[in-house]
Parts: sequence; C-alpha cells; structure tokens
Amino acid sequence: MSSTSRAARRSSRRRFLKTTLASSAGMMFLPSLNPDSFLFGQNASPGRRIQIAQIGCGRMGTEDMLGTIKHDDLCRIVAVCDLDSKRLAAAKTKAEQYYTGKGESRVDVKAYRDYHEVLARPDIDAVLVTPPDHWHAIVAVEAVLAGKDLHVQKPLTYDINEAIALRTAVRAKKRILQTGSQQRSSKPWNTFRAATEAVRNGRIGRIHTVTIGIGQDRPKGQAPKAQPVPSTFDYETWLGPAPQQPYMEDRVHPQDSLGRPGWITTEDFGLGMITNWGAHHMDMAQWGMGMALGGPTTIEGTATFMTGDVWTVHHTYHVEMMYPGNIRVILDNSFPNGIRFEGTDGWVFCARSAGLVTGSDPGAAKQADAARKSLDASNLNILTAPYGPKDVRWPASDDHYRNWLEAIVARRDPIAPVDQSARSLEACAAAWIAMKLQRKLTWDAAREMFVNDDQANAMRGRTPRSAAYDIESIMKKAGLA
Repeated sequence: MSSTSRAARRSSRRRFLKTTLASSAGMMFLPSLNPDSFLFGQNASPGRRIQIAQIGCGRMGTEDMLGTIKHDDLCRIVAVCDLDSKRLAAAKTKAEQYYTGKGESRVDVKAYRDYHEVLARPDIDAVLVTPPDHWHAIVAVEAVLAGKDLHVQKPLTYDINEAIALRTAVRAKKRILQTGSQQRSSKPWNTFRAATEAVRNGRIGRIHTVTIGIGQDRPKGQAPKAQPVPSTFDYETWLGPAPQQPYMEDRVHPQDSLGRPGWITTEDFGLGMITNWGAHHMDMAQWGMGMALGGPTTIEGTATFMTGDVWTVHHTYHVEMMYPGNIRVILDNSFPNGIRFEGTDGWVFCARSAGLVTGSDPGAAKQADAARKSLDASNLNILTAPYGPKDVRWPASDDHYRNWLEAIVARRDPIAPVDQSARSLEACAAAWIAMKLQRKLTWDAAREMFVNDDQANAMRGRTPRSAAYDIESIMKKAGLA
C-alpha cells in the first residue's frame, strides 16, 4: 500500500470517529482523542466498530452484553463464550436477535467454550469479562496480555494479590479497563454522584464517620450434597483455581434460569456480601472521602460464617475501619442498604432507592420501606447549592458501558479505572480477612500489605489447585512479576 493510500485511510478514520463521537448523546469532550492509536486492523474499513466478545454468559454477563450491544454506533458483539452450553446458546441467540431486529439478514455471532480461542482472534478488540469472581483475574490478565481492552465485573478480582497483578498488567500493556462499578455513572443512580460530590467539596464539614449497609446473605438451609454434573456443563474447567470439590447446582448457578448464582454465597468462588455489594459501596465511600487511591489504616471485624450448609460465606458481620484523618468507616448487617456520610456540619445518605440487595436478606421487610429516600441530607442545601468553578466535579458519565467504549476510542481511563477498583477490592478483602481472623489488623496502603502480620498477609492470596491457574506464574511468564 502506498503512503498516499495509508494517509487517506487515516484521514477517513479520523473523520468517521470525530463525526460519530460528536453526534453521540451525552458525549463528553475528549481532548486526548487519537484514532490512530485505536486497534484497527491494517486493512479495516473506515466505519469499523469496536469488535467485542462476551466471556461469561450468566446473569451479569447477559446484563453486560445487553448494556453494551445497544451502543452499535461504537461497537459490535461478535462472539460469546461460556462453559455452560445452554447459557452459551442463549447468549448467542440474544446477540443475533438484536442485530436481526435492526434489519440485518445475515448475522453470525460466534460461540466458544474456551476463552483462549476468543483471545486468539486478532479481530477482537475488547472483551466483557463476567465469569464468577474466582475466574476474573486469570481471564482478565490473559486478555490484557493478548492486547484486548476490557470491562470487568465487580469485584475486580477474588483476592488482593490478583488485583495488584491485574493492575500491573493493565498499566504495563496500556490497556483500557473499566470495572462494573456502575454507581459512578449517573443514570439511574445519580444519588451516589450527588452525595459523594457534596461530601468531597466539604459541604458536611470534616468527615468523621461513614456507615455502610451492604445487605446480608443467610444460610440456604440445606446440607452439602454431591450431584451428577450436567452433560451441558464443563464443571472441571469451571472450578479453575478453586479447590477441588463435588458439583452442587446450589454452589454454581441455576441450570434453567439466569437467577442469582450459588457461587456468590460459596466462599471458594466469591467472598460473600463483603466483596459482592461491598465492592460497590466501598468504592463510593472512598471516592467521596477523596481516598480512591488509598485505603484504611486499621481494620477490625467479627462475623458468623455459614457451617453445615451448602453455602459457606459470612452471615452476620460487623466491621470497623479507620482511615487517614481519623475517619471511622463501619459496615454492619443491621444497616439499611446504602452509605451515610457524617461530618461536623451535617450528613448525607445515598442508596439505590428502596430496592433490596437480595431477596434472601433477613432485613428485607425493613429495607422494603418505600418511604425511605435514596438521597437525603441533614440540610437540603447540602445537595442543591450550586457548585463553583473551583469545586471538585466528577467526570460526566450517563451510561457506564458507553463511557468504556468512548474511553477505548480516546485511549484514556474510563470513569472506573483499574487503579481505583483495585483499591476498593483491597479494602473489602482486608475486611474479610479481619472477619476471618477476628482481630485488629494494621494495613499499609502504600505497600498494599498488613504490617508485621504474616498470617494476614498470607491471606491476601491463595494457592491455586494447579499450576495452570497460578496468576503469579502467568505474570512471571509475561515478564511482569
């Protein structure tokens, strides 16, 4: 190809992207836009969209895919991947129906059982990473090493060591990672943005206390019992780095629906509410406190854990953390779902309306009070007073998925970048460690480790059941240890 032809293609690509972005509703100004840095193939047409694959087609995977596919001016879903053939077929059908519903006659969204085949495709630019928590880090790190940008469901990873590894890989390879902390984007939960902006700008004075309700899981009420593995499900691969154990549908996911999966309440696969909804609300708390890249100094926690039950995560819990500036952060199962910031000059509360965290929450009746406000303050002026040019304002984001796609095009951080989501996970996982050890811990946020505590530091990660799932080995092999 001649240099003149290449220049013409670059010019055409620039015109396409600038026209597309300028016409996007709610689009923020992108001064760092550099279309030539976007991963277009050498022979790609000027109208090429971001080619995306969905990895993990369960409840949240389906939500992520449907939330992304509608932005078809910027992207196209070209592949889906899952270890459950029924979920895989359903996801393929949903994606293809979207495009046929738009008038396309020939649509073929490829379906894969092995995510390595997805990552090996050079035409795929980005992936939606939505397997269970214990698989987040491995899939995400390997996607980064394959040159893909990615959206990763919250919590970012299963444990602290994995979060550090993923952040290291993303920054080293200059990939764009958005975490599924959608409370940072305004619709439909602009309550969190309004409350945290007010707090960040000193409208409640000096913050001294933050109370957080993240809901509560309760035992299933059934003893563990092995079951035959469905012929449609690759359970052995699904276990991945988790300890070997018999298959139980209640510890994996429903076979005939996209209902709430049991791995969320099984500690080998997810750590329970402390990282499940904790990742959402701790992210908001640290954002509002101005400590999105920091963390607590001490953590104390107590909890009861489910025993003799098919589920194994914590039930009741109480956690207290101290943050720099003598800010006390408290999580307790008796608190209503949401975040309350208390300061010397007032308080602010924010939540996702009166919705429940989960139907299994014993506090459901209390939380279902429709009169409870999703955004409240000791003085409404805290929320309604206009902001000045020197005040801290959050970046514009009306749609979390579109924010990610725009960030890919512009080659800039999205609204929930990897550095900050890693810190949110660290705070939640440190709380889980304190709950398990039932004693006070001291955390060094700069070094991302506990102070003079070998037992607690050992719990920042876990030994995988085989070397094939060792995130440290994967990082070493890539020269990123």
